[in-house]
Amino acid sequence: MSTPPTVYEVKVAGHLDDHWSDWLDGFTLTRRDDGTTSLTGAVADQAQLHGLLSRLGDVGVELVTLQAADPPPPALTQPLTTERLTLRAPQTADAMTTWRYRRLPEVNEWLTGCPPTLEGYVELFTSPDRLGTTVIVELHDGTVIGDFMLRRHDAWAQVDVAEQARGRQAELGWVLDPAHTGHGYASEAVHELLRHCFTHLGVHRVTADCFHANEASWRLMERVGMRREAHTRRDALHHTGHWLDSVSYALLADEWPATPRHTPPPSKETP
Repeated sequence: MSTPPTVYEVKVAGHLDDHWSDWLDGFTLTRRDDGTTSLTGAVADQAQLHGLLSRLGDVGVELVTLQAADPPPPALTQPLTTERLTLRAPQTADAMTTWRYRRLPEVNEWLTGCPPTLEGYVELFTSPDRLGTTVIVELHDGTVIGDFMLRRHDAWAQVDVAEQARGRQAELGWVLDPAHTGHGYASEAVHELLRHCFTHLGVHRVTADCFHANEASWRLMERVGMRREAHTRRDALHHTGHWLDSVSYALLADEWPATPRHTPPPSKETP
């Protein structure tokens, strides 16, 4: 197996907008009060690092510092428990379990994609950024039934109040093993993550988005009380070659709790 990637923090002069992230290897951009921007992400090898630095040069920004960074902390430092589920931080061994359903065509229909080989998937799953945002969902008997995403980040703020916006927003995502749909597990897990965000992390706002055609996913957002805030037209290219609509949902801390504690849905859910 290949060597695990190294997480680097690159600091540059000036404030870079978030739209540069994709072009800069998907690095997370954090604008600092001192007028710099920190870019943090995993680098597989020196060739990738040199390519990143070259693209920064093309942007015309001045490099301030470059150093290996500590890997991001896990999304959950302690397991969360609901009536039927345990939500916990991922382990390397979870790569094999999640690969079994992640590689299925019906699962990948609405996801970003999945590497075609187990080796490629393990490399992706065990990258520091991925481990830092993944939440494993399992039944109380230890059966893994899904992997969710909890990504905490800074809310947008003007410079003089930027510190008050640190870590005040979160994004959720979810993938459930098709063998375990139809029992309300996804709603139960998302409800618990919302509770954790608002009552323990002190998050101000939680968001989620999906293809509009993925009705099961946005129906789930509505079941847990999230509000549709945007419907963008043909902004996302699907693997079929068609440009599809997207929808975005959100929930604010002062709107929580938005719904009663989980009750099993009357119809099958397939997020």
